[in-house]
Amino acid sequence: MAIAVLLGSPARANDSSAELRAGGLVFVQNEEVSMLKEDLSISMQEVKVRYLFRNTSDKDVETLVAFPMPDLAYSESPISIPLPDQDNFLDFHTMVDGKPVQTSIEQRVIAMGLDRTALLQELKIPLTPIWARTIEALDALPQDKKDHLLSIGLVRPDEYNAGKGLEIHLAPLEWTLKTTYFWKQVFPAKKDIVIEHRYRPSVGESVGTLVGSTSKESFIVSQLRKMETDYCMDAAFKSAAAKRPREAGSDFPALSEARIAYILRTGANWYGPIGDFTLTI
Repeated sequence: MAIAVLLGSPARANDSSAELRAGGLVFVQNEEVSMLKEDLSISMQEVKVRYLFRNTSDKDVETLVAFPMPDLAYSESPISIPLPDQDNFLDFHTMVDGKPVQTSIEQRVIAMGLDRTALLQELKIPLTPIWARTIEALDALPQDKKDHLLSIGLVRPDEYNAGKGLEIHLAPLEWTLKTTYFWKQVFPAKKDIVIEHRYRPSVGESVGTLVGSTSKESFIVSQLRKMETDYCMDAAFKSAAAKRPREAGSDFPALSEARIAYILRTGANWYGPIGDFTLTI
């Protein structure tokens, strides 16, 4: 599911940032626990989900519950990530029956389809590719270790001039960090429990938007059609955008764009369908 919000256009700065796709909790399949209700609330500030479960069996059921974070790849300016300097970069929290849950974390680095986590840990390299200290740790490696990481496609040289002349650093351009928070949950026999979680969404932003454009260029027309499908835009929404004031000589309304992506998961891991689902945007 994708959500787009149009805002009054700010002063031009960085062109755009991409949103990260997150979703809800993932559960081990079982045939004894029913999901009676799911309330999902999505805003630009917070995503909140409240699940009501019932164990229909005569015995307690213990199962693994996981929250997969969005994959992280290297970015020089991770402005769409709420807490880029932390492992818990979406500020994820969960509660069961109103009490905080202590979760565990698993992180893996994948490059060219191979798991390189153990190698990086052996070299004492942070696993998060967007951290400045990851670049610093790579730069501090002996040359033979640098050559090895280059040879297996885990890093690439990154050349730039930041006003001090040409600099060359090893950058984690080729690896993806996969992060999952998880815990063991007991569902008491013949009882209901409430599981809630919340996090700060990754909001992608653009200083302009194609919505409301009067341009006839084929590329823009095709992209606008795709947006209409992706974001379920109706005629009233498009008409309102088209009526906004335009910048001088422009085919586009003076609007900026904010996007949130949410991965909807089914209740297929539970006994029967979801009883009641409510979405608030």
